[in-house]
Amino acid sequence: MSQYRRAKVMGFLQSAGSVAITLFLLVTLTFFLGQVMPVDVVSKLVGPDADFQTYEAVRQRLGLDEPLYVQFGLYVGRIFTGDFGTALLTGHRVIDDILRVFPATIELGTLALLIGAGIGIPLGVLAAVRRDRMSDHIIRIVTLLGHSVPIFWLGMMGLLVFYSQLGLVGGSGRVAVFYEGLVPTVTGMLLIDSLLAGDMEVFGSAVRHIILPASVLGYASMASLCRLTRSFMIDQLGQEYVISARVKGLSTWQVVWGHAFPNIRVQLLTVVALTYGSMLEGALLIETIFAWPGFGQYLTNNLLLGDMNAIMVCVLLVGVIFITLNLIADFLYTIFDPRTSR
Repeated sequence: MSQYRRAKVMGFLQSAGSVAITLFLLVTLTFFLGQVMPVDVVSKLVGPDADFQTYEAVRQRLGLDEPLYVQFGLYVGRIFTGDFGTALLTGHRVIDDILRVFPATIELGTLALLIGAGIGIPLGVLAAVRRDRMSDHIIRIVTLLGHSVPIFWLGMMGLLVFYSQLGLVGGSGRVAVFYEGLVPTVTGMLLIDSLLAGDMEVFGSAVRHIILPASVLGYASMASLCRLTRSFMIDQLGQEYVISARVKGLSTWQVVWGHAFPNIRVQLLTVVALTYGSMLEGALLIETIFAWPGFGQYLTNNLLLGDMNAIMVCVLLVGVIFITLNLIADFLYTIFDPRTSR
């Protein structure tokens, strides 16, 4: 085996080992999180009027009478067999509930990311090119507001102005009530499912309902992406290769998009990936305000109920999302910057 292939294999094994260790630590964290939470799962299952014998029978069936290390082994074993427990709120398997609600969050988070990145990155580049000019100051004020104004306040003001007063967008939920259940569920993402069904009325209603929460969520990400893009670009625009390109007679935008911007793509990949992960697990407030039946609202409802089965799976899922997005970002590094694969 050549030295290059040996290095590639070792790099892959190290990455796989790091992922395995991270997942194990994450599983351990979620288990002990469940132990310290002041929630009696048995009481939640049997109800407040159950007698002591029933309580003990359920406790033994769940293995809660075993030592802690035995409980941990049982917990890990259930996870590897795909048994994440039953949700108290719905009576369904937690994994089935997650598969049902998570597509709605993916749909909302993806559109919000497209809005945030599609506006924030070009604005960041513009602010860097026009540094300390009026346009730069205006952009910095807009991004500062995005960081400073609470997202729940923006959501409520958006509903008040654009829905209640102007009637430009839909209200709560993913679609108008009389359109619910009209299109078959294929992907779980209503925009895609309505297009697949060819039902443009449902699609139009879904667009009117998603555009406001996605814009509010996207505004917060736009602010951070804009500021970071501006910072990355200012650093690149001060490099000698940029000065050389300008001396050769290239226009400002040829220098910016053809030379400077490609050198910050790798940095932006990590930022965008982590931003997307934050949106998927941080849409809790937006989903609550807009009654969006997604992962955030599901987690909120189970936190209020104290259902540790659902809470622990949600925590585990958030960790898996971030690990997956980091792996995807690492893979894309090798595409945008082949030097990282050497």
